[in-house]
Amino acid sequence: MTSSTSSTPTAASPDAGTREVELLIGGMTCASCAARVEKKLNRMDGVTATVNFATEKAKVSYPPGVEVADLIDTVVRTGYTAEEPPPPEPEPQPEQTPAGALTAPSAAEAEQAAARQRLVVSAVLAAPVVLLSMVPALQFDNWQWLALTLAAPVVIWGGLPFHRAAFTNARHGAATMDTLVSIGTLAAFGWSLWALFLGDAGRPGMHDEFRITVSRMDAASTIYLEVAAGVVAFILLGRYLEARSKRRAGAALRALLELGAKDVAVLRGGREVRIPVSALAVGDRFVVRPGEKIATDGTVVEGASAVDASMLTGESVPVDVGVGDAVTGATVNAGGRLVVEATRVGADTQLARMAKLVEDAQNGKAQVQRLADRISAVFVPVVLLIALGTLVGWLFVSGDVTASFTAAVAVLIIACPCALGLATPTALMAGTGRGAQLGILIKGPEVLESTRRVDTIVLDKTGTVTTGRMTLQEVHAAEGTDDKELLRLAGALEHASEHPVARAIAAGAEQAVGPLPTVEHFENVPGRGVRGRVEGHEVAVGRLFDELPEDVARARREAEEAGRTAVVVGWDGAARGVVAVADAAKDTSAEAVRQLRELGLRPVLLTGDNRAVAESVARTVGIDPADVVAEVLPEEKVEAVRRLQAEGRTVAMVGDGVNDAAALATADLGLAMGTGTDAAIEAGDLTLVRGDLRVAADAIRLSRRTLGTIKGNLVWAFGYNVAAVPLAAAGLLNPMIAGAAMAFSSVFVVSNSLRLRRFR
Repeated sequence: MTSSTSSTPTAASPDAGTREVELLIGGMTCASCAARVEKKLNRMDGVTATVNFATEKAKVSYPPGVEVADLIDTVVRTGYTAEEPPPPEPEPQPEQTPAGALTAPSAAEAEQAAARQRLVVSAVLAAPVVLLSMVPALQFDNWQWLALTLAAPVVIWGGLPFHRAAFTNARHGAATMDTLVSIGTLAAFGWSLWALFLGDAGRPGMHDEFRITVSRMDAASTIYLEVAAGVVAFILLGRYLEARSKRRAGAALRALLELGAKDVAVLRGGREVRIPVSALAVGDRFVVRPGEKIATDGTVVEGASAVDASMLTGESVPVDVGVGDAVTGATVNAGGRLVVEATRVGADTQLARMAKLVEDAQNGKAQVQRLADRISAVFVPVVLLIALGTLVGWLFVSGDVTASFTAAVAVLIIACPCALGLATPTALMAGTGRGAQLGILIKGPEVLESTRRVDTIVLDKTGTVTTGRMTLQEVHAAEGTDDKELLRLAGALEHASEHPVARAIAAGAEQAVGPLPTVEHFENVPGRGVRGRVEGHEVAVGRLFDELPEDVARARREAEEAGRTAVVVGWDGAARGVVAVADAAKDTSAEAVRQLRELGLRPVLLTGDNRAVAESVARTVGIDPADVVAEVLPEEKVEAVRRLQAEGRTVAMVGDGVNDAAALATADLGLAMGTGTDAAIEAGDLTLVRGDLRVAADAIRLSRRTLGTIKGNLVWAFGYNVAAVPLAAAGLLNPMIAGAAMAFSSVFVVSNSLRLRRFR
């Protein structure tokens, strides 16, 4: 289990005193089982539980008067097992593992190996029985006794999991899919034993042939060994493929949990000491060499390098980092040696929080799945009644015992609610897992419905559409003045200032002309600018000039009309030119807006900046100036979203700051940039780990694709049962064909969900 998922009942929920726990549920074989466990837990006073068949987990909220042991006891009394997830075991260090030692298989691997062995043995024994029964040319004298010898271990040992589960459920007054399979196969096998030992089916020279539909035959000479053995083999195959597919659907989350480093070189008294990552504390300084994973979230305090975050965010280009830059745990140091100070450890790290978000989403249930669960809960008893009705109806209409029995067994075997139970959770597992690989975190299944309805997307400007920092955009020197000289002197003076505009000018100058000269007698003139001596010139930057040459005034006016911050530069008492800075749009924002339009969304730019700046950015990225909402205070962002909703629009909001949190929560769908604040991420429905607006379009496409897959699965699952049960009751299906159809209906649903893993 993940270290980020707290299984101990310590975290208080919004309800005072209410605690949460996650339980691993064992013994569930179909959606009916999950529905029963959920129903029993929810009957306890103050308990709210959600049981997920695909993940085999129960998420339970319970009041102070209830203990975890009480919850487990309720599940056990229902006929299943329950336990809290075990704490993660530290991996043995290389020196602790003897050379050539074999690692013990996990419980899941051992269970899968046992299921594979049961399937292989059953299939090998059942194949000759099916062939002998279907092909009259292979039926030698007394072939039926060989068929019985081969079929008996398949029905008894191969079908033991079904019989055991059916017996356990019967003791608790319940019926599940295992009840249907067990009754159907044992009935077919029991009929065959009666016909062989007490009827005419055991005589030498007896011949049988396979029939797709029910036909009238002498009951005493009819055997169903191929049905009993074949159905068990088919359903074991279906269960095995289903389990493998479910495991593949959850592979992305397991891969995410395994991304983190296992140990770390911590600095202790100037020496490097290797310790497990779990022993790291906030404030510890640790060394990351080239090629190593960064152990936890932190800040670089020494060194410079490029960090590859592709496995965590999906971003393929490494990011340069230096002293003072934040780095994320589980990313890879691709360049030089770094010393990092830990700022977050354990469950507080970005990796742990990502894993928790994904796991919570996978354990959630969409509204449509709750309907499927309610149907599954009553489906099996209804099917038992339909099978009994089929038996009585055929006997009354035809008087043929064989045909009546065949039709009733076919109804029992084909009607399985497994596909209904798997339709939503497997698609959620695959979709949210793939999203995590691409840097998209979906908070829950209800979010998917919102993405389908959204028609307007509000984009916060600063840090979302733009870079969130000032950069040098333009240099205009007056006649007789060199651009580089203007930029060099302005950059040198501004290098001594901490103002964001000054830093942008200094950084741009350093990049354009190289090292900057030093400044003497630097002076900050509040509200007007800065001045100082550079290389013998008295340089001034800002609003410190009484008169401007015509070309300088015109350049300043044009820059301001374009939404830029224009700064006048001069020396020795004369204005010599203008440098303009702006919070520039990200390189990918225009492409992101185009993709959002292709999804049928109308982009709206929202900002506290003045309208000229906002409209300039809007034009750059392709947003209509009429769809710009500018000069709004942080608290007015909520009102802007509500106004759009009042116009009948379904609104999505993308933001990254503390001042965006309320608007994100107000919007019908909130998309928080993961590069932003914790408040924004907490308020959002979707978290975009990368600071690239194109991921917003990817997130909406993935969410819509996941929702479409869920609906496709449910249409198939409902349609299969609605069509299959009447066909079986009408005598149009052989029980063995029914068994194969039932087994592969679940496999189809899971395989369809797995297509989401190929989302690009």
